Order: sequence, then C-alpha cells, then structure tokens
Amino acid sequence: MCDAERSERDCSFGFRKVPLAEAVGMVLGHDITEIRREEFKGRAFRKGHVVRSEDICHLQRLGKEHVFVMTIGDDEMHEDEAAWELSKVLAGEGVTVQGEPSEGKINVVANRDGLLKVNVEGLRRLNMVGDLMCATLHTNTRVHKGKVVAGTRAIPLVLKRSVIDEARAISDRFGKLLEVRELRKPRAGVVITGNEVYSGRINDAFGPVIQRKIEEYDGVIVGTHVAPDDEETICRRLRELIDAGADLLVTTGGMSVDPDDVTRFAVRQLGATDVTYGSAVLPGAMILIAYLEKTGVRVQDSGRNGQYPEPDGSSSLIPIIGLPACGMYHQRTVFDLILPRILAGERIGRGELAELGHGGLCLNCRECRFPVCPFGK
Repeated sequence: MCDAERSERDCSFGFRKVPLAEAVGMVLGHDITEIRREEFKGRAFRKGHVVRSEDICHLQRLGKEHVFVMTIGDDEMHEDEAAWELSKVLAGEGVTVQGEPSEGKINVVANRDGLLKVNVEGLRRLNMVGDLMCATLHTNTRVHKGKVVAGTRAIPLVLKRSVIDEARAISDRFGKLLEVRELRKPRAGVVITGNEVYSGRINDAFGPVIQRKIEEYDGVIVGTHVAPDDEETICRRLRELIDAGADLLVTTGGMSVDPDDVTRFAVRQLGATDVTYGSAVLPGAMILIAYLEKTGVRVQDSGRNGQYPEPDGSSSLIPIIGLPACGMYHQRTVFDLILPRILAGERIGRGELAELGHGGLCLNCRECRFPVCPFGK
C-alpha cells in the first residue's frame, strides 16, 4: 500500500499518523498497551487522551515513534461529546446524568424515588438511528434515588453531528425519553365484601394483604369496612371512606359473574366513571378499575398538613380498584402492576390493561422474587 493510499485510509477512519514529537496537544485515536514482565499488563494511555509533553518519554519507552491521532471535522464530534449531548436528549424530569462521559459512555440515574417511565417507541426510534445507543430498565420499574436507569454511548470514536441532530428531532417529537415520576403516598379506604365474611362464617384474609401492599408505598389505611353483598351497603361504606379522607378506594370480592357478586354495580351507583372490568393479566383477570370525580362528593381534609397537593387535573379523581379473590391466594397479582402507576398519576383504562398481556402471566414461582422477574415486563 502506497503512502497516499495509507493516508487516505487513515483519514477515512478519522485518524492521522503523526511523529511522536509532533503529537503534543493531539488526541490519541487508540489505546496504547504497556507490558512490564511479571509486573503489569494493561492500558497505559486510553483513546481520547490528549498527549502531553511529559508523555513523550513514556511513549518512547513503549517503543512508539508514531501515534495515530484523531482528526475531527467541523461536522463531526468526539464520542464523549456525543454521549453528553445524547444524555441531554434522553433525560427528563426526575433523572440526571452521572459523572462525565468516558470512552463514549455515560449513565443516567434517578435523582428521586419514583416510577421510571420510558417512551418505548421513542427509544426504539433512537436506537434505529445508528452510531449511538441507549439501554434502559423496563418502563414502570420502581426505582430509588441514585439508581442507574439507563446507559448510553456513542458507538464509533468519531461520529457525525447530524446523528445527534436526528436524536434531537426524535426527542422533539416524542418528548424526553426517560422520566422518574414521584409516587404519592396513598390514603386508602378498603371495603371487604361478601356475606360469608360479613356474617363471620369465614375470617377475612384480604385486609392484611392490602395493608401490606399499601404500606410498601408508605401509605396508610384510613378505614376498613366489611359489607354484605348488597349494593346500597357497599356504596354507603365507600362514601364513608371518602368522607374520612381516602384518596384511593379498594374493594375486595364480588368481582366474578355470580348473581350475588354486586360490587361492580355498587361502584357504578357511587357515581364512578370510566369503569373498566377485566385485564389481560393472570392472576387478576377480573379486576375492576374506575374513577370517581370529587366534584359533588363531600370530602374532608382529614389533616393532610400540606402533604398532598390540592385536587386539580387528574388529582380531582379518586381511583377505585376492585380486586378479585385471587388477591388472597397469590403473592403478586395485577394489583402490584397497576398500583404504582396509579400512584404516579397515570390514568389506567382498557388500553393499559390490554397492553399488560405481554408479560402478564405470573409463573407462581415457589420463591417469589418480584419485581426481579418477567411478570409485568
């Protein structure tokens, strides 16, 4: 290969071969390995290192007379600069960038506790661009402050600025691709239905389960009532819980198709709208989700002391979750998949419950490791 051909090849890859004495101030385009017998074998200089005058002797001891340095045009950018710009495209509210880019890589972390939301379609479009990538945790993963939620990198050492411009265009269309939403601490009211429980023929097994799950989110139970399979009684108990300050209502039982399963009808009688019955999740196919407008409902402040915002927008709605009997027998159900999303302010309807079908089959493992498992992913 002639010198002209070699020079053309080097430039096409963004590199230029220069004598060592001329390399001061230039950026290395490759790692340089050092081997000291029985002492050390590893990287002495990493790609991207800016050569200093004091490095020359060290490089000479490594047998270097020339080095390959990067040539970056006005329409190009170094991998670290690209990674930094890409992270700004990704990061929305509740996330931040961790440290400085290194070798074209940088992590995005949660800067508060909450629920990770990933714009999945936007992420797919981003990863179709080429020369860059982003890998994330699953959307709807509950995370704590400091948790790494995504890693991104520029793939080549030098890439075109137009690649980042394309990534920005995706963000302009889809919004920031990563966000951690705060979870409100629920004040739950519970109505356990069923003639057999109300009459004392069997002991309630639902109450402790719901209390444990609410406490997982630092919430409180403002009241628990047991009601017979009677629409009027169930509806009255639900109103009493709202008056006691409940901002989340949970009913148990009465969700199947037997004639005396009337909980669904009591929820409608209460005035709830957007009632969705049934999900694509096992266990939990017979769940009910509904919403009740606070307008026209007498609600006491119940001493919140400013902990929660005044009702406006979605907060003017009281979510209602009707749990089928599976909640007593299975450690994790559809309730565990939708509760954090509701607490993050998300409106759950037919579409959201249908999407849960992909990954919505619980394996009922002998040793449950949820959420570190496929359920809900």
